[in-house]
Amino acid sequence: MTDEPIAMAVLRGLRASPKALPAALLYDALGSALFEAITELPEYGLTRADLRMIERHAGDVVRALDGPLDVVELGPGGGRKAALFLRAVTARQPRTVFTAVDVSASALHECQRALEQLDGVEVRRVEATYLDGLRRAARVPDARRLVLFLGSNLSNFDRRDALGFLRDVRATLSPGDALLLATDLEKPAERLLPAYDDALGVTAAFNRNLLVRINRECGADFALADFAHEARWNAPERRIEMHLVARRACEVHLRGEVIRFAAGESIWTESSHRFRTDELRAWGDESGFGCAGQWTDAEWPFAHTLLLAR
Repeated sequence: MTDEPIAMAVLRGLRASPKALPAALLYDALGSALFEAITELPEYGLTRADLRMIERHAGDVVRALDGPLDVVELGPGGGRKAALFLRAVTARQPRTVFTAVDVSASALHECQRALEQLDGVEVRRVEATYLDGLRRAARVPDARRLVLFLGSNLSNFDRRDALGFLRDVRATLSPGDALLLATDLEKPAERLLPAYDDALGVTAAFNRNLLVRINRECGADFALADFAHEARWNAPERRIEMHLVARRACEVHLRGEVIRFAAGESIWTESSHRFRTDELRAWGDESGFGCAGQWTDAEWPFAHTLLLAR
């Protein structure tokens, strides 16, 4: 994103009611580093569940797909999960092209550093949103494409948008290509909320860093002390919401506009939905996929669903 599109997205979000900003804006260089720290927190069981699923079932995924694989990951972060998954791929084929798609240049750099040490793996980087990057990722001739969407990134979409996203992914694929979809499953709110409001305050810093970025890149004058991090459970929508809540009535100046906040008013910065295994299979079917396998983690309920493009 260049400076002007970021400023326009921020202004559009802050003019709305309720105020809301795109979750992608959380992931500048510092935000990406803070998120990597979040994945190590004891309260945040998602990443450990994702890694366990890869360790246990990456081989099952690869065996379910015939022929050479061309692997693309959407939102790979620092590449830790990709490195683990690629072991199963490189055990079967001598050369693998891995394309990392992310909006964060720093995350792409870290991902390449983590993966370029792997024998037989060529790493390509595409700095873009998920769908734009997937469309731009060059295909490997005579290879079946496997798209990895790990880390429960689908949870950041509204449910209607999530189904639309799966349809759009399917539209980029050829019959026989596949999508490995990782999703967090339903669990009690008292278990989920600490994962988004940890005792150390790392998630709060991750959320409030969004204001630092807007100040730096858009010339705004948010006072960080005026906004508190808050995680909320929305039961009807089955989602965690992250908000930045004004501690007092205040004003923020941005590109000649004055944005006013009432005490207690919030900026909605991210949503994280929870799913059921049956709805994931149904969405795959509606989107033009067939379910070729589904595995779940019992310790922290979490699913990997392998969807095969029809």
